[in-house]
Amino acid sequence: MKPETACIHAVRDTSHNTGAVAVPIYQSATFAHPGFGQSTGYDYSRSQNPTVEHTEKLLAALEGGAGASAYATGMAAITTLMELFAPGDEIIATCDLYGGSIRLFNNISAKNGITVRYTDTSDLSAVQSAIGDATKAVFIETPTNPMMKLTDISGVKDIIGNRDILLIADNTFLTPYFLNPIALGADIVVHSGTKYLAGHNDTLAGFLVAKTVEMAEKLHYLKKTVGAVLSPFDAFLVTRGIKTLAVRMEKAKANAEEIAAWLKTQPKVTQVYYPETGAMISFKMESEKAARSVLDKTRLILYAESLGGVETLITYPVTQTHSDVPQAEREARGIDGRLLRLSVGIEAASDIIDDLDRAMR
Repeated sequence: MKPETACIHAVRDTSHNTGAVAVPIYQSATFAHPGFGQSTGYDYSRSQNPTVEHTEKLLAALEGGAGASAYATGMAAITTLMELFAPGDEIIATCDLYGGSIRLFNNISAKNGITVRYTDTSDLSAVQSAIGDATKAVFIETPTNPMMKLTDISGVKDIIGNRDILLIADNTFLTPYFLNPIALGADIVVHSGTKYLAGHNDTLAGFLVAKTVEMAEKLHYLKKTVGAVLSPFDAFLVTRGIKTLAVRMEKAKANAEEIAAWLKTQPKVTQVYYPETGAMISFKMESEKAARSVLDKTRLILYAESLGGVETLITYPVTQTHSDVPQAEREARGIDGRLLRLSVGIEAASDIIDDLDRAMR
């Protein structure tokens, strides 16, 4: 089954005989038992819900995993993921991460005795040097947020070898349509389903997809215990969004390629960061004043924090996604007042370019 077909048909709901094409929304917190010692397979929606279960099975199928668990947000997914680790454990993480992940690692995980060491995972020799006896996981984003660096997942897996170290990949930017980290060696895949999976800037969701049944069961247990679960209605919205994932990603990618090429010709743009795939672009203006002027002047493009929807959004990382990262750390990673991040939508590329052109004058 081709990816565009799998987005629609990889998992079908067979839990009823109504013939409904769309998965039903089981808006129920609790489920009755037929009798003592009997169960329908569902007890309480924090443990499992039929609508949520359908979405989890769909994500697992698209990522080639043994199972998935769904969460209220992407950060809820990562927070639950961190419960796999204990005080004294060390995690090697991509140095250029989403600011929310950095905030979690530096404040909550550190308080719980987990050490997160940041390194440039696009440099495999740096990964090799960073791994030590206490390392329990390597956490990567590829492309990274917001500098769009790429990490060789297979290369990192080769470095890990047979050691008891989890390889965790955040696949929010590329989605399972463009990238399958498990096929390249990842043990767990992270998604902010809020972004491309749902695709319409109208719901929050997060997912963890596991390579093995054993890990999928561990994550499901943690989901049930921690309780930051996805609601049935939001699961329905994510499933609906995934049905158009292929066409949205193809259109957004085509737009991004055209826009990135145009940005490279603009005299006020000093650097363009585009990994030649996906629909995320970061770029630097000639000055902080010029960058903020673009934010004030765009009309079609919305100045908003998020990404992956049908609308093109422009974000200012220093005051939005990475505002909690200390200034020195931000600037060491290239995140300064001149940097803008563009989540390219599915509008006409020419209209997006015209809006940027007007804003840069």
